[in-house]
Amino acid sequence: MPTATSPASRPRRDPERRERILVAAAELAARRGFHTVGMADIGAEAGIVGSGIYRHFDSKDAILVALLDRGMERISGGAAAILGTPGTDREHLSALVRDHVAIAVEHRSILAVYHREIHNLPAEDRRRLRRAQRHYVEDLVHVLGPLRRDLADGELRLAVHAAVGAIQSTLFFRSGLPDGRLRDLLDGMAHACLGVEPVPASTQ
Repeated sequence: MPTATSPASRPRRDPERRERILVAAAELAARRGFHTVGMADIGAEAGIVGSGIYRHFDSKDAILVALLDRGMERISGGAAAILGTPGTDREHLSALVRDHVAIAVEHRSILAVYHREIHNLPAEDRRRLRRAQRHYVEDLVHVLGPLRRDLADGELRLAVHAAVGAIQSTLFFRSGLPDGRLRDLLDGMAHACLGVEPVPASTQ
């Protein structure tokens, strides 16, 4: 018979539970604002008893940090993967734009929470994420520079921020457009801000 300390008697954690918690927190925070959401709300949305959340996260702030880390890791990781593959600057730029569009459409809740709540993070986490965000912008500027030699350094950065802003406008405006049409429009708008003709998607 299993004892109180044997493996058979220990509660087993659902490997998908942490993911459900993060998804639930993102959706609730995007709708209501993270400060209005309690642990019990997150648990109910995730189908988990509120106290069960503490097996995965020490606090609500820890959920927020994990959520925003996930968003930034997806953006930074996607950029690193693109820039690590062979290709021209124009091909890389179009791939970076399309990856950001995909994130904005597929992970809208996480990015919306990032923009609304990053100022509520502990100072060290906020600085770390802001630093990663600046590095991402610099990656875009570095790729855009050879394609827009007519622009000064400050103008390159303005174009990049305009393109990112165009993509992320969908976080706060529900257009009701089908995802495919939304992606196409955001792709075209971001490239227009950068002043670079997009590489046809079929060639990437």
